[in-house]
Amino acid sequence: MESILGFAPIILMFVAMWFILIRPAKKRQQETQNMQSSLQRGDKVITIGGLHGVIDSIEDTGVTLVIADNVRVKFDRQAIGRVVKDQA
Repeated sequence: MESILGFAPIILMFVAMWFILIRPAKKRQQETQNMQSSLQRGDKVITIGGLHGVIDSIEDTGVTLVIADNVRVKFDRQAIGRVVKDQA
């Protein structure tokens, strides 16, 4: 019985780490993956490098962004950090 009580703090720390670190990280990863898979033409996005642009075309693993007049740049989908909502 004492050996089980000796492992209780270790088990309790593992459970706490699960709820504090692992679970929220998995949730953020899933939300990012859902956002990247639901990208559409015309969405205003910001890449993980901080480049702002509008999606011009979408391929299986990449997207083409318009960043200025007649300037198109191709990125991997994983490089899209977030979609910007119009606040006007």
